[in-house]
Amino acid sequence: MRTIAIEEHFSTPQCQTDLQKITGQVMFAPLMAEIGQKLLDLGDGRLSDMDAAGIDMQVLSLSGFGIYQLDPATGTALARDCNDALAAAVRTHPDRFAGFAFVALQDPEGAAAELERCVTRLGFKGAMVSGTINGRFLDDPSFQPVLAAAEQLDVPIYLHPGPPPPDVFKAYFSGLPAGVGGALATAGWGWHVENGLHSLRLVASGVFDRFPKLQLIIGHMGENIPFSLARAEERLAPVTSHLQRRVPDYFHTNFHLTTSGYFTMQPLLCALTVFGADRIIFAVDYPYSANTTGRNFLNAAPISPGDLEKIAHLNAERLLKL
Repeated sequence: MRTIAIEEHFSTPQCQTDLQKITGQVMFAPLMAEIGQKLLDLGDGRLSDMDAAGIDMQVLSLSGFGIYQLDPATGTALARDCNDALAAAVRTHPDRFAGFAFVALQDPEGAAAELERCVTRLGFKGAMVSGTINGRFLDDPSFQPVLAAAEQLDVPIYLHPGPPPPDVFKAYFSGLPAGVGGALATAGWGWHVENGLHSLRLVASGVFDRFPKLQLIIGHMGENIPFSLARAEERLAPVTSHLQRRVPDYFHTNFHLTTSGYFTMQPLLCALTVFGADRIIFAVDYPYSANTTGRNFLNAAPISPGDLEKIAHLNAERLLKL
């Protein structure tokens, strides 16, 4: 069975250097050193890892937390360099790799132009956004040029989580034992619920009434949206009369979710019940999760062969025009 994974990450030496300047820490060291090297590998090592798990294609995106803190000119230049590096890898292995553009959203007009370049000239399949942008969500009016460009180009935006703003971290995740606050603020809990909130904000603010054809992708089995959508609808319905449709309707027409990093059956069954198999796409979150873990999960999924084909490759092929 053909298998496409669409939340798979890479980096470049320049990106890692710039992130070190922002954070004041050595990127991916020491515990993340192996992951850091895998992020840089766009050749034989990555392909061997894919082959061992039976993954035919990865849709690659930059792992670049913190880049929105760069000044607009530096961020735009770095985005262009990273996208060019990814395009070179895709040209070398066009049957194995595709790309999501990285855009420096601190410069919305420049980001829209870079997205257009990446789609029309480099053949990329959409864009990835990581968390809030210097404290702002994508429903902020300043980002409308990027949303308009994605809709016009008919490509999705993958809304990936990012670390919380400093004030949020201090209020919610400080005062805990060493390492616990950081883990709880990110993959342990915080960034999933923030990304779910981000998604709900986009709906509640009317983004999809203004851009009805815009498609968003959210990872990690829907960032808690499938579990909480009915409750959100119950409480938001009385205060969202400005919307053209009910809150859940937008999730069923303007969102896809992926399996990235979530490899247990209960979340999958919940997502299938709420979203349906036509809106779920396979992803691993490589190299932060192992390809073999994702493959074993997919193989064991208690779903029909037809739904398995949709999740493994058909939905990705349709949405991303692969």
